[in-house]
Amino acid sequence: MVVSAHQCKQASGPLEATVTLPGSKSITNRALILAGLADGTSILRGLLFAEDTRLMIAALGELGIAITLDEASCRAEVTGCGGSVPASEAELACGNSGTTMRFCTALASLGYGRFHLDGVARMRQRPIGALVSALRALGGRVEFLGLEDYPPLVVHADGLRGGTVTFCSPESSQFVSALLMVAPFARGDVLIDVTGEVPSVPYLAMTTAMMERFGVSVIEEYKPSGAKFIVASTQRYTAATYDIEPDASNATYFLAAAAVAGGTVTVTGLTPDSLQGDVGFVDVLGQMGCRVERKRDALTVTGPPDGASLTGVDVDLNMMPDTVPTLAVLSLFADGATNIRNVANLRVKETDRLAALTSELTKLGATVVERADGLHITPPERVKPTTIETYDDHRMAMSFALAGLRCPGVLITNPGCCAKTLPDFFERFEAML
Repeated sequence: MVVSAHQCKQASGPLEATVTLPGSKSITNRALILAGLADGTSILRGLLFAEDTRLMIAALGELGIAITLDEASCRAEVTGCGGSVPASEAELACGNSGTTMRFCTALASLGYGRFHLDGVARMRQRPIGALVSALRALGGRVEFLGLEDYPPLVVHADGLRGGTVTFCSPESSQFVSALLMVAPFARGDVLIDVTGEVPSVPYLAMTTAMMERFGVSVIEEYKPSGAKFIVASTQRYTAATYDIEPDASNATYFLAAAAVAGGTVTVTGLTPDSLQGDVGFVDVLGQMGCRVERKRDALTVTGPPDGASLTGVDVDLNMMPDTVPTLAVLSLFADGATNIRNVANLRVKETDRLAALTSELTKLGATVVERADGLHITPPERVKPTTIETYDDHRMAMSFALAGLRCPGVLITNPGCCAKTLPDFFERFEAML
C-alpha cells in the first residue's frame, strides 16, 4: 500500500507573519452539545468544520437535534431539544473523536430508547469505563459490546435520576465534562467528586464557563488533588449567540515556528483570558528564550535574538497536555535537555503519544528516555533527515512540521490526518514561509 507523504519546506529566513486560525475543536463540540440541549435556537459563530466536529454534528443529527450549517460563514443554527432527546434509537459513528464518543454517551443517557455508539479501531482502545460507571451510578444503563470499559457500547436510555458520583484519577477530563453538561437534566441534583489526579483541569473550567454562558450555574471547587462540582437539576440551558475562539492547541505550531526559524508570528483572536488552557504555552516559549506579547486580541511570539539558541526546560504540562508534541519537537533545537512531566494521559489519546514521540524523535537523532508519565529529551548535535510516521494522529503530523523548518529532508506520512482539527494545516503553515 502506498502511503502519501508531505515534504516539509524549510524556512529561508526569519518569519514575519500574522495568522488567523479556525475555531477551537474543544469549544465547538461543547457548544454544539449545550446548544443542542437548550430551549430555543442558538447561533454558533466561528464554528470549526473539521473531522471531529463533523462527527459531532452528524451524531446530534442522528439523535434528532436540528442543525442548519453555513460553512462559508463558519456558522450554525442549532434548535435545542430542551433536554429531551428526540430520537428513540440511533447508530452514532464517532470515528476517533473522543469528545464525540464521550459527550454523546452521556447525552444519549438522557433519552428514552436504544443508542449504539462505535468508532474506528483506535477508539475501541480508548477508555470510557469511568464515565459509564458514573452514568450507572445515576441510574443509566450502558452495555459494552466488546471489551469491558471500551467502545463499542449501547446506551439503553431511561433518563438519569441524579445523585453523587466519584471519579478516581480519571484518565480523561472529558469524562467529567460529559457528565457536567448533561447533569442539569437529571431528575435530582448531581454531585461530582473527583479524587486524586485531575488531568487537564482547564478543560473542566472551560466546560463550566460555557455552561454558565448558556444559563446553567455550577458550584465548583478545585483542590491540589481533586475537585468537586454540584449541578442543581432545577436549571435549564437557554439559547444563545456564541462566538467560538480560534483553536489554541493548533496555534502552538504557528507560534512555535518563530522559536525554530526566528522572526515574529502573531495569532489573532486569542487573548490572555481565553477559555483554553493551551494559551499558556507561550509562557513555555518565554522560558525557552522567546519574547512574548499578549495583546487584547492576539498573541505574538518572537524567536530568540540572532546568535542565541532556545534553552531546554523542565515543565509539568498536565494542564495543557496537547502541547507536549509541540514542545517535544522544539526541544530538538534547544541547548540542553528538556524534561516533560505529568502527562500520562497522553497514552490514551489518538495514539500513545509518549511512545510515538519517542520513536520519531529518536529517528531525528535525539536521545529520549520514555517514562510512564513523560519524556526526557536530549537534542542531537545535528537533526537528521527522516520520514516521520504520524500514527493517524493530527498532533504528530503538525508538530513535526516544525522540524522541517530547520532540517532538510523531513517527510510527514499521511498528512491528511490533520483533517481531524485543521484540514488545511500544511497550506496555512507554509504560507508563513
